[in-house]
Amino acid sequence: MENREIKVIADAMSEKKGADIVSLDLRKIGTAISDYFIVCNADSTTNVNAIADNVEDRMLEKCGRKVLRAQGRENSFWIILDYGDIVVHVFQTQYREFYRLEALWADAERLEF
Repeated sequence: MENREIKVIADAMSEKKGADIVSLDLRKIGTAISDYFIVCNADSTTNVNAIADNVEDRMLEKCGRKVLRAQGRENSFWIILDYGDIVVHVFQTQYREFYRLEALWADAERLEF
């Protein structure tokens, strides 16, 4: 089921012009807080918001899943959508470059969309 959900999220990001969409499979990493991270970026806060909104809409519509927790909407530099087993990260481009989330999880299996 998760692979389908990852694809739904990646497609939702792509629909709203998310850039550099990557999923990280964290299941083999014992310290990870979820099974998957899926990450993308966009150049404006408006675009970051649109991507996050579209992910929420598509996950509800196609997978029947509501986000458990969301953070970051107050400034839209980095929005996190927590689905429990999948955590979605939508960055403004400069913040993704600064935080380098993928580098922190370099051992994870990586899939680019």
